[in-house]
Amino acid sequence: MMRFRWRYVSLPLILLLLSLGLAVYFYPRLPDEIAYHFRDGLPDRWLSRGIATAWLLVPQFLLTGLGAAIVIGINRLGNRFPQTVNKRAETMLLLMGNMVALPQLVLTFAMLTVFSYNSYGIYLMPLWVFALIVMGLGGIILGALFFLAVQQALARK
Repeated sequence: MMRFRWRYVSLPLILLLLSLGLAVYFYPRLPDEIAYHFRDGLPDRWLSRGIATAWLLVPQFLLTGLGAAIVIGINRLGNRFPQTVNKRAETMLLLMGNMVALPQLVLTFAMLTVFSYNSYGIYLMPLWVFALIVMGLGGIILGALFFLAVQQALARK
């Protein structure tokens, strides 16, 4: 029987807590109107501090909930078919539950960029560059895991 384990959603939870920590730290330091969109490193769109913070935090909660829902759903499905419960199923739950951490990481960076610019005038880097870095690293990690899975399948034959 498979059971829910917090490690299946540990990365999304860590990024959610990090985002909450950033919001708590930066919120009092933010002006009433903050820049949230940048073109060539300069702000071109503005929102109120509360609305911008909410727009940056709500997706974090939703993605963490999505990761937990995926794990809970697969757990329930796995418990209906107990012959499928094995080490590979545990590994897949760990991978699938934590996969939502990739977009969360990009959102956390977006939050840090918006807050650091509006609090200290420091623009870190374009979000699309950071997103490409995260997607590239995620692709490499998934490719390596796929390669290992194929090797294990071939070794069994």
